Parts: sequence; structure tokens; C-alpha cells
Amino acid sequence: MPTIGIILGSTRPNRVGDQVARWVLDHASRRTDARFELLDLRDHPLPHLDEPMPPSLGQYQNEHTRRWAETIAAYDGFVIVTPEYNHGIPGVLKNALDFVYAEWNNKALGLVSYGGAGGIRSAEQLRLVAAELQMADVRQQVTLSLFTDFKDFKDFQPGDHHLRSLNAMLDQVIAWASALAPLRTAPVATA
Repeated sequence: MPTIGIILGSTRPNRVGDQVARWVLDHASRRTDARFELLDLRDHPLPHLDEPMPPSLGQYQNEHTRRWAETIAAYDGFVIVTPEYNHGIPGVLKNALDFVYAEWNNKALGLVSYGGAGGIRSAEQLRLVAAELQMADVRQQVTLSLFTDFKDFKDFQPGDHHLRSLNAMLDQVIAWASALAPLRTAPVATA
């Protein structure tokens, strides 16, 4: 059974992303075809990328990087819950993605975004980053509007129609995580 990490990509004070991530986790946890865990970036504080070697080499020098690598390696796929800040993803989320490399490879990725325009631009940026990290991002995504899914822009009150998108996205993440499992367990070729 695949294990899927739900990454909460905002660490901002007074963030609304924690409400969204709990909603995703609550509905996902009712499923019996995967295990789901919340990964709040507040619980994994990383400095700005401070590794002397490129992450793609896997030569992590710092203890905080090794801990983050172990955390990410434990999952078969991810759902990232992200706001849109200035037409893009939060810096803390980009930093967390950039810290390690192989640990992201051959894993499925689903996106739940929120913002004035549903966070669509941040989701599109994440798809570009996911491609470079060799992740399989799924087509279905959940887009939440600050205008219609949050009362007074702060209390999350999603419409029931979002559950259809959420479940379809989770179906795809689980299917891709399972399909990619042989690639994650394949021996590494040596030159």
C-alpha cells in the first residue's frame, strides 16, 4: 500500500493552508488504498539551501539535509497544498523541493492550490519543478478560490463539488505511485 505525504507548503503566520491540508488529510484518510500523512514545512525548518554540492549528486553534508532526505525518501508520492504568492509558489516550498533530488524521483505528485485565481499559477510552476525532479504530476488538481471557498478570506468552507476533484486527484496519485514502484526499487546502475 503506498504512503502519500501531504505537504503543507506555507509557513506564514495566519496561513489558511493548514485548514486546506487538514481537509485533504481528513478525506484522504477515509480511503483504504493508501496511507496518508501530513508534512507541515513548519515542522521541517530548513535554512536557505546551504549544501556545497548540487543535490543531484546526493552528497548531503548537513544533518538537516540528511533528515529531510530520509523524510522524503519514506513516501511513494505526494500531494502538495500550496498558496499562490505573487503568481508563484512560496519560497519555503521551493527551498524544500530544492534541498534533495533522488528522494523525489519516480514519485507521483498531486496538487491542491488556493489563491485569488485558485492558485493555478503556483500549480503550473510546481509542474515545471516536478518535471526536473523526475516526478509524475497527475492531471487532476484541486483549485480553491479565496473569494468563494473562504469566508472573509480566512475560514475555509469549500463547496462539495471540490470533493469530486479531490477524489479523482487522489485516485491518480495512488495509481501513479503504485505504477512507479518498480522504478523506485530498481538497482542503481553504476558506470
